[in-house]
Amino acid sequence: MSTPEVITLRHASGAEARIVAGFGFNCFSWSVPVSGRRIEALWQHPEFAGGQQRPSGSGIPLLFPFPGRIASGRFEWAGRAYKLPENDNRGNAIHGFVHERPWRVIEQSETRVIGEFQASRDAPEIAELWPADFRIRARVELAAATLRLDFTCDNPDSKPLPCGFGTHPYYRVPLGGARGDDCVVRLPVRSRWELMELLPTGQRLEVADGAALRAGRPYGDLRFDDAFTDLEFDGGWMTASITDPDSGTRLTTRASTGFRECVVYTPPHREAICIEPLTCVPGAILLQPQGIDAGLRVLAPGESFSVAMELAIEAVPPT
Repeated sequence: MSTPEVITLRHASGAEARIVAGFGFNCFSWSVPVSGRRIEALWQHPEFAGGQQRPSGSGIPLLFPFPGRIASGRFEWAGRAYKLPENDNRGNAIHGFVHERPWRVIEQSETRVIGEFQASRDAPEIAELWPADFRIRARVELAAATLRLDFTCDNPDSKPLPCGFGTHPYYRVPLGGARGDDCVVRLPVRSRWELMELLPTGQRLEVADGAALRAGRPYGDLRFDDAFTDLEFDGGWMTASITDPDSGTRLTTRASTGFRECVVYTPPHREAICIEPLTCVPGAILLQPQGIDAGLRVLAPGESFSVAMELAIEAVPPT
């Protein structure tokens, strides 16, 4: 397997972003000069850019046409049974098809790159694994201290397309400081989906410590692999943040209203936190037929939807 090409975006401010189009169009590095030092905001395995590491384990993996797990990789749609590869080490299908495959670059400049993936064109071998052809386009745009990601998902087929989209960003903890456990994480969540073996049951529960999470809790107190909902939006955006009191750096991540769920995951290596906006509940294609509003979108032929994320780094007074 050849090493995928790395695309580097550069801004006059010194900010840089790196994207590996040949491995899921993953923006796996974003670094910004802050108060005389360079802050790398995204966690990645040192060998990730070579295309040999777990595709969902670094940077910002893109999850489509389904985010999260589908139990046993089995579902039915329009009277037909589907069986997906079991690839989560628990006997389930996970995270769709696009995060581990090469994308096409369709536009590129010094500070922006646009990539596209269409199943029938870029991976015809998966045509029988999903009810319809699908296409996703992603734009990554770099500014002085911000990174903007825009996504459009559409149905190029003549059949309805059931789908959901999510991102799986790994944010570094700490952000240039000495202790990750001291970083303060703010999550704008009020409810969560009940999970059994990491699979949603369809029941929604109140988050017992929701007020504390919305105010901000130390990363050292957090152990998560949870799916949250009933998110707080302000001006059309859901906003979460990570503040490193030692380095005086804050990372703010915003997701547009099309994202209605958010998985939060603290990896075992404890060097990152994943704050993952999703347009639907993991396993939505199993829950929706049960009459549960799981957020599954069914796109008519030619129909599309768009969502966006914005990341920002800023200096805050150290404590």
